[in-house]
Parts: sequence; structure tokens; C-alpha cells
Amino acid sequence: MTAPAGARTVLYDTRELIGVIDAMARQANGLLHGASQVAVIGVLRRGAPLADRLTTRLMELYGLPQPLRLDLQVKRYADDLTLLHPQTQLTEQAQHAALDLRGYTVLVVDDVLYTGHSLLKVVEYLARKQPAAIRVACLVNRDTTCLPVHADVVGACLGVAPPDIIECHVPPYEPDFRIELVQPDRENGPHPR
Repeated sequence: MTAPAGARTVLYDTRELIGVIDAMARQANGLLHGASQVAVIGVLRRGAPLADRLTTRLMELYGLPQPLRLDLQVKRYADDLTLLHPQTQLTEQAQHAALDLRGYTVLVVDDVLYTGHSLLKVVEYLARKQPAAIRVACLVNRDTTCLPVHADVVGACLGVAPPDIIECHVPPYEPDFRIELVQPDRENGPHPR
């Protein structure tokens, strides 16, 4: 992760996030209960290990049978909120081309829901696979979406305005599990998205 310069504040540490993941598992269980087939789909990068953590807790705490577990690669912004692509890009992996999700309740997992561009691209893609339902879980909801998307399962709602950044540190991409607020140097900070 390219660390932007500026003031950093740890909002949630590892111990607190274990409780947050358990609360998310409780919320997700209510949505998935009674589903005959479940697929948990992580949004790469940090949504994938979060999907693994959430899936593990759903299985341990609520007896969820092993779900179908996939990851999707979506890119729009760098970690410092620098715009990488003018349009959100979802890369379909070859093994997903013939994927049939008919009858599945799909739980999409991502780290931060901000403007909603990435989530909308994922939901549009998955809807073409004809699942019974699509639900969304995010570790952090910034409550600033500009598109008609929302999260059904939320770990933390953080009303943080641009140009401040929420950084989710998720192993294996970072050594420890935490959420930080980054307030960039105003002269050298990233462009808000």
C-alpha cells in the first residue's frame, strides 16, 4: 500500500475488528439463513481476505455449510484515492466466464463502500449470472455513495468527508488488521474521488 503523507489515527485495532467481523457474521447470517446455496465473493484486493474471515466466522458461529468462494478483480482507484481508470474496470477471469449462479444467494464482500462505482460494476456483472439474490457486506461504509447501491451488512459507518481517506489494513496485504483514518497533507494530498 502506498502510504499517503499526513496525520494517521487508528480507528479500530485488531482486537476491536474481531468483534466487528463477528457482528458482520451475525448480520450476514440473518440474510443468508434458509438459502439453499450460498456464494461468497470477495472484491480484490482487501475484500478477498475479508470474505475469507467472514466466511470462517459464519461457518464457526452459525454452521453455514462451505459456500462457493470466489474473488473478482475490480479497479478504479489506488489505495491513496488517486484515480487509476476513468471507468471502473472489472476483469473477468477465465474460470468465471461460464459461471452459473442460478439459485445462489450471493454475498459480495469489500473493504470500503465509498462512491459505489466498484460495487455497481460487481452487482451488474453478477446479475448477469442470474443469482437468486445479491447481498453486500463491507467493513466500512462511508455513507457517501453517489450511485443507487448500498451495503446490507456493515462493520462500521464512518462519515468521513473527502479528502480524508479510510485505510483498511488487512493481512496478508498488511501485517496487522486495523482501520486507519488518514488526513493527508493538504498541499501534497491525493485528489478526492
